[in-house]
Amino acid sequence: MENQKYNDLKLGERGAMISIIAYIFLSILKLIVGFISSSDALKADGLNNTTDIIASIAVLIGLKIAQRPPDKDHKYGHWKSETVASLIASFIMFAVGIQVITDTVRSFFAEEKASPDILAAYIGIFSAIVMYFVYRYNKRLGARINSKAVMAAAKDNISDAWVSIGTAIGIFGAQLNMPWLDSFTAFIVGLLICKTAWDIFKEATHELTDGFDVEKLSAYKELISKVNGVKGINGIKGRNYGNNEVIDAVIFVESSLNINEAHDIATLVEEEMKNRYGVYDVHIHVEPDKEEGTS
Repeated sequence: MENQKYNDLKLGERGAMISIIAYIFLSILKLIVGFISSSDALKADGLNNTTDIIASIAVLIGLKIAQRPPDKDHKYGHWKSETVASLIASFIMFAVGIQVITDTVRSFFAEEKASPDILAAYIGIFSAIVMYFVYRYNKRLGARINSKAVMAAAKDNISDAWVSIGTAIGIFGAQLNMPWLDSFTAFIVGLLICKTAWDIFKEATHELTDGFDVEKLSAYKELISKVNGVKGINGIKGRNYGNNEVIDAVIFVESSLNINEAHDIATLVEEEMKNRYGVYDVHIHVEPDKEEGTS
């Protein structure tokens, strides 16, 4: 299973690379056309894509580091590297989002300007189409290799597609003698950048502080309780190492069992968890069931 996990990380790099290439192309295109057409919204969208480049590079670096095997001072491996990279990327995205909002607020109080060129709107539509196809690719890849990082990248891709559509709508609206609508759209884009940064930050810190999905724990507990020989569960905990789940559980077995029989039940629980839910590692502690119905 471990070799397959490393192979999946390698495949995940492909999705990150495609995102990086797409974002580099679109950010350059949007920024150039944004300046030429005097569109604050398109420039803000271009800056949004520059943060996506950084975020995707961070994911790529994290995926590469995560592939390193355990060493003398990383006995559990380097799986959390991609989570740390995502956290760093969220800080950068926050900074860019705040800058976009600040610049847009200033533009509201600047001299009245003409509506942006309609070309900017067409670039927004084109960008949305490109990002939709990148989203479809990363979504399929993320589901195939069960990668949180790639699935998160896919969500970012579709979010960027919607941002570009919003940008185009704002620019089209600005043609109706409402040039302020372009700046207003840029302000919304800045807020969306900060929202995406917050979502990434929240998920990364939740994982780094050993937060775990309580609904998953309930499902795992139910599965363990149905394993033949398990008389009850005294406790269950979970944590993540990158895309890998590690589960710790204390189970009760018949007190009359010898150590080999108790060990066999623990092994059966571990195999069920790995086969049914793909859990990376399971640690089972066995205790004697001294009272009937203990749980």
